Amino acid sequence: MTPDPTITRFAPSPTGHLHIGGARTALLCWAYAKKHGGRFLLRVEDTDQQRSSESSTRGILEDLAWLGITWDDGPEINYEGHTIGGDSRKVGPYYQSQRIEHYNDAINKLIDEDKAYPAFETPEELEAKRKVAIDAKIGYKYDRAALEIPKAERTKRLEAGEPHVVRFIMPDEPITVHDEILGEVTIKPEEFDDFIIRKRDGFPTYHLAVTVDDAMMGVTHVLRGQEHLINTPRHVALQTGLGYDHPVYAHMPLIFNADGSKMSKRDKDKAAKKACKDAGLTGSPIEGLSDADFAGWMKNKTSQLDTDLLITLAQYLKINLPEIEVEDFRRAGYLPSALNNYLALLGWNPKTKNDDGTDLEHFDMDYLGSHFSLSAMSKGQSKFDRVKLLSFNGDAIVALSDEDFAKHWNQWATSYDTALADRFTQADMLTLAPAVKTRCKTLADGRGVIGFAFIADNEIEYDGKAVHKALIKGESKGLELLKAFRDELASFNDFTPEAIEAKVSAFAESKEVGMGKIAQPIRVAVTGAGVSPPLGQTLAILGKDAVIARIDGCIEFTAAEMV
Repeated sequence: MTPDPTITRFAPSPTGHLHIGGARTALLCWAYAKKHGGRFLLRVEDTDQQRSSESSTRGILEDLAWLGITWDDGPEINYEGHTIGGDSRKVGPYYQSQRIEHYNDAINKLIDEDKAYPAFETPEELEAKRKVAIDAKIGYKYDRAALEIPKAERTKRLEAGEPHVVRFIMPDEPITVHDEILGEVTIKPEEFDDFIIRKRDGFPTYHLAVTVDDAMMGVTHVLRGQEHLINTPRHVALQTGLGYDHPVYAHMPLIFNADGSKMSKRDKDKAAKKACKDAGLTGSPIEGLSDADFAGWMKNKTSQLDTDLLITLAQYLKINLPEIEVEDFRRAGYLPSALNNYLALLGWNPKTKNDDGTDLEHFDMDYLGSHFSLSAMSKGQSKFDRVKLLSFNGDAIVALSDEDFAKHWNQWATSYDTALADRFTQADMLTLAPAVKTRCKTLADGRGVIGFAFIADNEIEYDGKAVHKALIKGESKGLELLKAFRDELASFNDFTPEAIEAKVSAFAESKEVGMGKIAQPIRVAVTGAGVSPPLGQTLAILGKDAVIARIDGCIEFTAAEMV
């Protein structure tokens, strides 16, 4: 008999952007399925109707597609001309909000078999019970009061439309979970009560929905973070109650900040609040955020600003917010290949050596998909080292071909730096690629390398020391050479980097001086500083008219300095 194919799944809740920890989970689920010739399934757990949104769903799907984590089964999308997802196995739909009938069937089965029951307590009544437990300094557990209601009375109250939840009867015996990473994990019955499987609004809880969906969609392996370990006994109990097979479980180590704190979305708000305090702000410095809302945000430690407002505030404060969500890393200019490479190493050891005997750290998705194994996963927490990730990204950028760098840089600029995208075409970026990609750790750094191009020709701020060294020192020969070169530019029509370099070289030869004697005065004249990308690229990207205007401005500035 042919064994069932390995099927893993990633099931995010669309209540915000994709957390980097979720991306790691999706990546390793994808890798495990690929390693075993199976399928990777994506499911959207949107039963939280108040917090779920279509924009969050779209953002999560696009983030995964950007990372190259493609799914075999799941919502179908078109990304960069390629179709991802679909329902070839006919096990969808893949949105929990569209699967309510399946959940109700499962709940009714459990009720009919006396494995679940309706409970009519109001939220206020439950809170009163919790308060009693807190005052008595004992852990709160639901007391099964509703289970004592006679069935006839339950039926009467249900027929009358009385608001209620449905609770699952947890077994009064230990539940043991075999975990591929943690080993045998046994949970005592006193640690659980009869948990809710259908809420008062008629929607199932996460526990019920995920159990039904995994079974109906044929999921064989559940790989997720250790924060879900507390939920697994509930799911195992539901699987037994519904007659489902138990999937293989593997709970992966959590990701923490370098200081050992939890890597939370609130880290961005914490950083912004600290910067506001350091700046002595007493009111909102940005539009769209009132002084009252600003004060409330600053006062409440758990309060979070809308993403756009937070970004605007960070720009005003001139700070970089910590990257927490995939969108943050995209905005910061990281490459998906570098991010995947680093994420895979958080808790996993390839156990492969390079030719020089060092541990393998740099690898691509093909390697991950053919080598990933749960046996090499760590049990302990993983610390997110942004310095190391930045190094990975810098290495990945340098390794790109000029064409690929220009493509990535243009795509990033189109999304996150419209001024850069408007100023430079992808062809321009290809021209600049050799100089820029060796000088940046992220795609966002590229703007700094060519920042001179964004300054108006008549607003160049010249570095006095650079001007003195390149144009004045040595009996003003630099200035004389610059004037002479400027006169020749008017008749120079081929303004490609190669032609410019040849022109400068020929000019230097005609004046019987080294290249540096003319190149440096030109560089200072057009950028205001003594450092820039190679001269041919620098001048080509500015254009002849701008170069002439800037040289004229520098000549005027230098003349004034010499008075």
